[in-house]
Amino acid sequence: MSKEKQNIKDENLENPVEQENLDSQEASAGQEQTEPTIEEQLTEAQERISELEDKNLRMMAEFDNYRRRTNKEKLELMATAGERIFKEMLPLVDDFERATEAMDKTEDINALREGIRLIQQKFVSFLEKNDVHAIETDGADFNTDEHEAVTTFAAGEDKKGKVIDCTQRGYKLGEKVIRFAKVVVGE
Repeated sequence: MSKEKQNIKDENLENPVEQENLDSQEASAGQEQTEPTIEEQLTEAQERISELEDKNLRMMAEFDNYRRRTNKEKLELMATAGERIFKEMLPLVDDFERATEAMDKTEDINALREGIRLIQQKFVSFLEKNDVHAIETDGADFNTDEHEAVTTFAAGEDKKGKVIDCTQRGYKLGEKVIRFAKVVVGE
C-alpha cells in the first residue's frame, strides 16, 4: 500500500464509513488487475473463434484433397487391373492362333487334339490363378444360388432334386457367382 493511501487511512480512522469505502476501492482495484474485462474476454473469444474457423477450413480442404486423391487412385487401379488380366490372356490368344494355323497344315489330328487340350489347360490354369473356379454340378444337389434349371427330367426317386446333366458350366469369382450353371434337374 502506498504512503498516501496509508496517510489517508490514518486520517480517516475516525470515520468508519470512509474507511469502508477506501477498503472496497482497494479490493476492487485488486480484482480488476486479476480478472480480465468483458472487452478482453470478448477479444480473446473472437480470436479463438477465428483460430477454430481457420483450422476447420484447413481440415475441410485436406479432406477434399484426400477424397480427390483416393478417387483418382481407384480409377487408376480399375484401369490397370483390367490391363493386367488382358495382358495375361494374350499368350492364350497366341496359342489359339498357332492352333488354327496348324489345323490348316497338319494331317496329324491327334497332335492337333493334344495341342487344343494344352491350350484349354493353360486357360483353366489362368482362370484359377485369377480366382475363377467352375461350379461343381456332377451329382450335386440342385442349388438356386449356383444353378439355373433349364429343364427337369423324370429320373426316379433317388435322383429327385439332383443335377442330372450340365448344359453350360457356371463360374464363381471368389465366392461370387459370375455365371450360373445351366442344368437339367431330376424330378
